[in-house]
Amino acid sequence: MTLGVGLTAAPTASIPDFSGIWAHGSIPGFEPLASGPTALVNRARRDGVGNILQLVGDYTNPILKPGAAEVVKKFGEMSMVNVGFPSPRNQCWPNGVPFVFTGGAIEILQQPNTVTILYNYDHQLRRVRMNQTHPAQVKPSWYGDSVGHYEGDTLIVDTVGVRIGPFAAVDWYGTPFTSALHVTERYRLIDENAAKDGWERDAKENFRVQQPHASGRDGKYLQLEFTVEDPGVFTTPWKATMTYGQGGPDWVELACAENTFWFPGQEAKVPKADKPDF
Repeated sequence: MTLGVGLTAAPTASIPDFSGIWAHGSIPGFEPLASGPTALVNRARRDGVGNILQLVGDYTNPILKPGAAEVVKKFGEMSMVNVGFPSPRNQCWPNGVPFVFTGGAIEILQQPNTVTILYNYDHQLRRVRMNQTHPAQVKPSWYGDSVGHYEGDTLIVDTVGVRIGPFAAVDWYGTPFTSALHVTERYRLIDENAAKDGWERDAKENFRVQQPHASGRDGKYLQLEFTVEDPGVFTTPWKATMTYGQGGPDWVELACAENTFWFPGQEAKVPKADKPDF
């Protein structure tokens, strides 16, 4: 099976086939769990869900250590008075993990030694080295060092070494992270009932920009469950999900740097090269 950009998918009978485009219709996107340590939600509400125009993360969430709670509270106060605050998304910087999960759609390209994950927002991508281990000394990079393996019907991706950039954040609420950030992803195909559970949790918190597709691919949907650990920021590991329906056939061009005015009076600090290429 050949999939776009010249890559060839290589799932076999014993490896789940995640090929194709999968769409998630909400922003900011993380689906908080019904119980247990989970992602921050928006304290600012509009029409019963988080107000996408006011990003006020719940700084009282017990997963946050005091210093992190203060950062989230500060950004929320800025958002409440319509000042806005910079994030990797609105400043056109690499989003990092897990922030990048909040993009609208993904495509997973499976090869024997590498899994490539494409994100439609700003055309970001990650490469996962399969059946490998992290090096003893990880050089920080924008999406970290990701290694993966399959366990039955699940693709498991382990990521460390995410680079801390000038606008680095875990989520849209400005939650910070440190060099100790560790993210574990579990991708699997689920049935419609399981997908509805994810979408119902999503609908209670997030702004829906589009409805999930009524049918999955061959009756299946894709769900990402991820765990975030960072003892410098969080009191405990926490989990959330992203539930995807079948996406469209083509990518829509979403080049962040073509629209750099994201909040009042400020232009995005788009990454620039230290010296010209030519």
